[in-house]
Amino acid sequence: MAHLHDFIGDLAIILITAGIATLLFKWLKQPVVLGYILAGFIAGPHITWLPTVTDMGNVEIWAEIGVIFLLFALGLEFSFKRLIAVGGTATVATLINLGSMIIIGYLVGRFLNWSNMDSLFLGGMLSMSSTTIIIKAFNDMGLQKQRFAGIVFGMLIVEDLAAILMMVLLSTIAVSSDIEGTTVLNNVFRLGFFVLIWFIVGIYLIPSLFKILKKYLNDETLLIVAVGLCLGMVLFATHVGFSAALGAFIMGSILAETIIVKRIEHLIEPIKNLFGAVFFVSVGMMLDPTIIVEYAGLIGILVLVVLIGRIFFATIGVLASGEGLKVALQAGFSLAQIGEFSFIIATLGTSLGVISSTLYPIIVAVSIITTFTTPYCIKLSTPLYRFIEKRIPVKWNKLITGYAASSFKTVNKQNDWNKLLKSILKLTAAYFTTSLAVVYLCEQYATPFITSYIPGIWGKIIAAVIALVLMAPFLRAIVMKKNRSTEFKNLWSDNRFNKGALISLIAFRVGICMLLVLMVLIPLFPRLTVLMVIIGLIVITLIIFSQGFKAQSRKMEARFLENLNYKQIMEEKKAAISTVVTHQLKSKEIHIEEIEISPTSPKIGKTLRELNFRARTRVNIVTILRGSKKINIPDANERLYPYDRVVLAGADEDIQKLIQSIEERKRNKKDNTSDIDTAEHHVSLSQYVIDEESPLIGRTIAQLSMQEKTECMIICIDRDDQSLINFPADFTLKNGDTLLLAGEKEKLNMFKENMHV
Repeated sequence: MAHLHDFIGDLAIILITAGIATLLFKWLKQPVVLGYILAGFIAGPHITWLPTVTDMGNVEIWAEIGVIFLLFALGLEFSFKRLIAVGGTATVATLINLGSMIIIGYLVGRFLNWSNMDSLFLGGMLSMSSTTIIIKAFNDMGLQKQRFAGIVFGMLIVEDLAAILMMVLLSTIAVSSDIEGTTVLNNVFRLGFFVLIWFIVGIYLIPSLFKILKKYLNDETLLIVAVGLCLGMVLFATHVGFSAALGAFIMGSILAETIIVKRIEHLIEPIKNLFGAVFFVSVGMMLDPTIIVEYAGLIGILVLVVLIGRIFFATIGVLASGEGLKVALQAGFSLAQIGEFSFIIATLGTSLGVISSTLYPIIVAVSIITTFTTPYCIKLSTPLYRFIEKRIPVKWNKLITGYAASSFKTVNKQNDWNKLLKSILKLTAAYFTTSLAVVYLCEQYATPFITSYIPGIWGKIIAAVIALVLMAPFLRAIVMKKNRSTEFKNLWSDNRFNKGALISLIAFRVGICMLLVLMVLIPLFPRLTVLMVIIGLIVITLIIFSQGFKAQSRKMEARFLENLNYKQIMEEKKAAISTVVTHQLKSKEIHIEEIEISPTSPKIGKTLRELNFRARTRVNIVTILRGSKKINIPDANERLYPYDRVVLAGADEDIQKLIQSIEERKRNKKDNTSDIDTAEHHVSLSQYVIDEESPLIGRTIAQLSMQEKTECMIICIDRDDQSLINFPADFTLKNGDTLLLAGEKEKLNMFKENMHV
């Protein structure tokens, strides 16, 4: 019980301190993450005059759980399809920024005479922006709808994936103490293989499982299932040699493709917040004030490296992707900080024992300082752009507009070869990876099991047949997919050269299948290599001409694509404007935005003709979504109502002006309700006795039209010692009746006068 007491006591200290710090930082309008770090510093071993944590081992366990749920939640928001959707701008910009900062960080570390490992981890830490801080700053400054914010969010998505890869590589290098290319390349391929196979199998199975169990998945059950899947993938990832964080992230990204991901996010959020808080508190516990004072100069140098380096390289990256100077500067200045992933990388290095104890508190101090400077950096970007714009030579005008500005105005039609090769490459990679997984599973589990019960040649034959049958649908797809596509037919009929190239392409795919078949046969029959090659060719020929394997292949692919695209299809059905139309409008530099009309907006109840948005802001209202009703191309007589969702189309700056106009509160309305006599607006009760002079005698409830005249209602009628609650509309009032009325106090006081009107 003593150990249990320590465990619970430590958690109590962490959460109480974190709660107080959270309230304080909310009051100061600062990021809560900084509050958690301060709480950790207070609850840590360096503050002895307050209750502190007794066992840091307990904190490390909680912190590891925190990393798992942080990465799981990040995966839920990630989605591989979103990564594809962010396009070349975010990818190019992130790679330039990320790669440059890793190199700069490593060089700074070596310049300071740090070890190779410290320098390498420093580069990794300096290359990661803070998603939490950026989102907080954008929300506080009302910038989340602007064009550069979308690019920044896209860059953060690419950074998330790069961070996962970096953690795997840093773990490998740390364990093997080897920065040579062979080991690193081997682990990159291993990572790619496992990520792809997890994604394929996960998308194939999990959405289908959720569809079957849909009626049983209430909130409680769904939470348990989601957490179970997360921890199950964590165990599996750890078993095959990867980190727990990677497993959690992969499962989150798989669930992100399901239709119920929003429910899962909602259910997981409290767990993520709880354990995430413990993780950030554990980060604060690593802060050593003596180290911070001793290395204050070094901390200042690293702050300058982050501010100057990240702003410069992020700006260059966005410019290189084709955006204009203003957008590039705004994006670059937004990314001038380090945050959560830097802590996670530092925790990784500390747990592996490969970085010095001083690096962790130094990085935390740098993160805290750059967090506070982020809003000021964002504000500085616009005046800096104006300063540069006035002084930039005319011949450099492309730098202002961006070289990609005109690229949307022409349609880049891909030729048949590009389309065919891209589709074949994707399909081959997916089916080849799946086949490799079958080979691996059979080799590790099925074959030993079968040969142990059926020794000798027959056991090996049965094991080989089972493996080949399981692989057959995938092998057939590798060889035959896209051979009857429109692109293939066009190229085949074009000229002889194309025919030779297409035949060579098919032969290459047959060779891949042959390699996979031999990977099954040769380990089982090592002395019969030539015979196995002949058998392999026969097997592939039978698979190609088998209609059963063809049908199975198509069925499996159809199910996978249905699961993969179901969420997107449902979202597009609900969307006011289709994805195709949105892309076409963006190609003409027209921005699409959806906003919700606040109940306090001064525009409520007015017609579109009265508001005249088009003339005032040059923005068009394309659609109004009112509950389940969709009003496309609304006419001038349509009015705006509370909670209407309005889809706008126009230039980015014009839309921002319109949003500010719609969301503007009435200036004469006070937010502080302490000066308002709110009691007058409460519903009160009053009695009204019908005497012999009352004009109500002989009239029915319906004839009185009481609610229209007085804004009051009768809730009870006392007659002859009876209280009547359920009385009909044709109930006739008589002398001596007592009415129990409900309404606002002012209306009740005016009841008699209003009823005499």
